Formats: sequence, structure tokens, C-alpha cells
Amino acid sequence: MHLVASAGDVLDVGCGTGVVLARARRDGHRGRLVGIDPAGAMIDVARRQPGVDWVVGYLPEAGYRTEFDLALMTGHAFQELSTDDDIRGLLSAVRRALRAGGHFAFETRNPRARAWERWATADAAEVSDQQGRRVRIATSVDGVDGDYVTLTETSTPDSGEPIVGRTTLRFVSAEHLDHLLTESGFVVDERYGDWDRSLFTATSPEIITVARSTSAD
Repeated sequence: MHLVASAGDVLDVGCGTGVVLARARRDGHRGRLVGIDPAGAMIDVARRQPGVDWVVGYLPEAGYRTEFDLALMTGHAFQELSTDDDIRGLLSAVRRALRAGGHFAFETRNPRARAWERWATADAAEVSDQQGRRVRIATSVDGVDGDYVTLTETSTPDSGEPIVGRTTLRFVSAEHLDHLLTESGFVVDERYGDWDRSLFTATSPEIITVARSTSAD
């Protein structure tokens, strides 16, 4: 990601297994790299990658203050913030963690693209897990209520019992997102329709936002 490569000190919020920052370090990034995620199992995997500070926890509780030039949030983790107050809490914590003029880059699926309609009819996908085993992942949509889509994901490894997870994602419009960003002390510098930096349109699959903190707390 060009944003990470060009930033000094970087914070990955909801870093998961640490793919983004681990790659940045391997590619020669020389600044401070910190990945934070509440899932200890994810951080255990991330810690196999050297040169990055891997932290178990939630950003609002971490206490970072004016320490980073860039914060990022990928993997659609933003959509797990279920209320406006949840989003405000995250944005406030990000703004505290950033130096004045620092940027927050994140993605959320564009509700106008109605991705859940494709999930409801899509065939199961096959991926490889951390141990290299093939895993079949099937997704079913349980319900749509305004901004909220509830779905069930069933992961079935080649050997072993299926793992079933149920979650509700929120699809926030670009207009409402911009309102919350402005309210929280950010201004949108860049907006794309996908991570390939394509033009954002009404039917773009993603809302990729690069927002600048207008000042530090």
C-alpha cells in the first residue's frame, strides 16, 4: 500500500494476523510500525513476523497520543462498528493517536453496490488457512434491516468440524460517513472506489477514505 510506504510511523487498527505491516517491514519500511487487535489468537499469529509491535487490545483503551503519521483500518473491520457512537469513539481514538495533519485510511463497503445480494447466491469459496489446509467457506445472509446486514459464515476444513460464526455488519453511506468524519475533526483528502485507487462512483464496491486530522487533541 503506497500510503504505508510513504508514512513515517504507522498504526494498523484491527490488524488481524498482521499481513499489511509485516509486508511493509519486509519491503524496507524504516518507521515505527504498530498493529493492534482485540483478538489474541490473531496477534499470536502476527507475532511470528519480526520488526513490528503487536498489541492485544482496543484502540480507545491503548492510550496512544500524537504518535503516528498514519492510521489504517482494513479487512472491513470498520463495518463491525454498529452505531454512530461506536464510530465516533473510534475516530476520537484515532485522532488522539495521530500527529497534527496525520491521516486515517480505511475502507467500508458501499451500500449502493448491495454486496449482500451477491453473498446470498454465491457458491462457497475455498481458501488456505495458516497451516496450509484447504477450508471451504460458505456465507448465508440471514436478514437486512436498513443499514444492517446479518450473515452466517460456515468454515469447513478438509479435516475437522465446521466452525459457524454469525455477525452483523453496518453499511454506512459515504454522505453519512463524511458527516461523522467532519464532526470528529477530520477532512477527507482522498476518496476511491477500491484499493486500486479507482474513481469512487455510486456503484463502486468500496468506499476507500483517506481523511486528515485537522488538529491534534
